[in-house]
Amino acid sequence: MSRTPSSQRPLVVGIGGTTRPASSTERALAFALKGAQESGARVQLFGGAFLYSLPHYAPETGHLTDEQRELIEAVRNADALIVASPGYHGGISGLVKNALDTLEELRLDERPYLDGRAVGSIVTAYGWQAAGTVLTSLRSIVHALRGWPTPFGAAVNTLETRFETPDTCSDPKVVEQLYTVGRQAASFALAFGANRTDAYHEAQPRVAVAQN
Repeated sequence: MSRTPSSQRPLVVGIGGTTRPASSTERALAFALKGAQESGARVQLFGGAFLYSLPHYAPETGHLTDEQRELIEAVRNADALIVASPGYHGGISGLVKNALDTLEELRLDERPYLDGRAVGSIVTAYGWQAAGTVLTSLRSIVHALRGWPTPFGAAVNTLETRFETPDTCSDPKVVEQLYTVGRQAASFALAFGANRTDAYHEAQPRVAVAQN
């Protein structure tokens, strides 16, 4: 699917959360999206409740729900993503993995899967060992989907850090780390989008000559 170059602010899509309302994972993701907004991006969040509404991805059925289509179209139009998952038994949650599996529908796009997009990674876990292991796993999945993991990924130990409300976090250092994930995703989107726009304009004279 081709995209017309635009001066519009880049879109950063956030995917993450758990089945529990107001989870630490979703609140951590929201902080990262604020960092992206402060860097000049538009943001769209697909939180735990939305992810829970997605059926198991089953490509053999040939049928997609409205929720699946909404997620696919948002990622298709995204300039960058931020993915946040809790650490469950040494891996990312089934809820988040199912959402990422659904992106198989982008395989035939002009930009297949997450190609050309920066992807920030966030993991929340009850202990440092799980946090580090799952962060590595999540970044590997991003690579498999042809995304570019941001240099900084945030691991949040919820044994030590609390998100009491959507706008508060017990550790300001964690807030800064989450903002850094968002800023890096947005900065990449801004830079890469500008390069794609420049390439488009540079190609126009050559296209005009070819058509004459």
